[in-house]
Formats: sequence, structure tokens, C-alpha cells
Amino acid sequence: MTRLPFTLILILIGVTLNGNAWAASTVDWSMEEFKGDLQDMPSLQRGFQLYTNYCLGCHGLEHQRYGRTADDFEIPRELVEDNIIFTGQKVGELIKTSMPAVPAKVWFGATPPDLTLEARLRGPEWIYNYLKTFYVDEERPLGVNNKVYPNVGMPNVLLPLQGVQRAICEDENCDKLEVEEGSGKLSVAEFDQVAYDITNFLYYVGEPARLERQKIGVYVLLFILVLICFTYLLKREFFKDIEH
Repeated sequence: MTRLPFTLILILIGVTLNGNAWAASTVDWSMEEFKGDLQDMPSLQRGFQLYTNYCLGCHGLEHQRYGRTADDFEIPRELVEDNIIFTGQKVGELIKTSMPAVPAKVWFGATPPDLTLEARLRGPEWIYNYLKTFYVDEERPLGVNNKVYPNVGMPNVLLPLQGVQRAICEDENCDKLEVEEGSGKLSVAEFDQVAYDITNFLYYVGEPARLERQKIGVYVLLFILVLICFTYLLKREFFKDIEH
């Protein structure tokens, strides 16, 4: 019996585990660039609020706690309890949706997934473009489709903010989207900011330690810089005796 090389086995496992992420990267849509910023506290705070208002009804974050998020975002826990938590949970609990799994499967055809690791699975760029590319498609059961995730089974929950977006076809090419003027509460630029804030929040949720690591990294670099200065002075002191 022929044995596969250990390196090849690891590659095959990696391809299997990351198959969805690889598929997401091959979407036939010109992706807009997204660059997360975990130092932008106002964006993270807005994203936290937007997520609980528009996404948490279906999609939980079952590996993230309200309290940890509040502390990382420099929000008083009392404020989170009064204005963010709508499920009757305590601030120290995990962020769970109140939607029951079994009825959700009947309503949508599948239970809405937990999104704690969505940014790591698909990448934040995918999420950002996904949120922006819902458009009217009367042939779909929920009346909408998505350019990044074709035949999506999710309603456009951000429709009141973005407005009615339609696919514009030119020479049988329907790769242009256009929002009907005045159909949403926000302008195109304002909605882009909403999509950015939600994505930035999920970028944080995918690896909360990244925020702390970036903060510590600044102090580590400063320490190394000071250490280099002292090391250089020590080197000069040693070589002074050798040169003389």
C-alpha cells in the first residue's frame, strides 16, 4: 500500500477545511477592497450596534461575549445592557440569537449560520461586498439576489437603509448595480460606511485577540527600539577598549 507524503496530507486537509474560503475567492464579481481598522473605535462601536439591530435576529455570535466586546470597544457595560442587548441576556453571556433553530430551518430552508468566524472563513472583503450587492430579483423566493453569493436564501435586511438596488444590463452584461434615488434612508456613501462598520466589527469578532495583540505590538516595538539604543551604547563601550 502506497503511503501519501505527510506534506501532501496536510495540503489535502487544508484544502478540505478551507474549501468554502477558496470558493469565495473565486466569485465572478469585481470585489471592492476592504481594509479593516481595529483602532477605529467609532467604527467598531457602530458596527456592534448595527449588527445587534439588523443581524442578530437571525445570526448569533456564539463564541463572543457582550462583556468582552464592550471592554474591547471602551463602552461601559451598563450602556450595553441598556441599549445593545435585546434578548434578555446578561452582559457576561455569549451573543446568541433568539431565533429558534428548527422554525428558522422551515422558514429559510436552512438554519442561519453563526457568524463568529465568518470573517476568517470567507475574508472581510467578501462580507463587505456581500452586504453591498443585494439587488431586486423577482424570480427569487424572497425577491432579492446577490452578486457575491448568487441565489442567496437570505432577505436584504439592510434594504431600508440602502434602498432598492437593481441590476443594470448593458449588452447582456448585468454587472452594474444602481440604487433607486430616494428609496433608502441613506446615501450611497453613508450606506458604504454602514457596510464597512458591520464588516469591521465581524473582522474583530473573528479574532478578538488581534486587537489586544496590535496594542501590545506597539509597546514591544518601542521596547526593542530602546533596547537597540542601549545595545549600541554597550557595543561602543566594549570596542572602545579594543580600539585603544
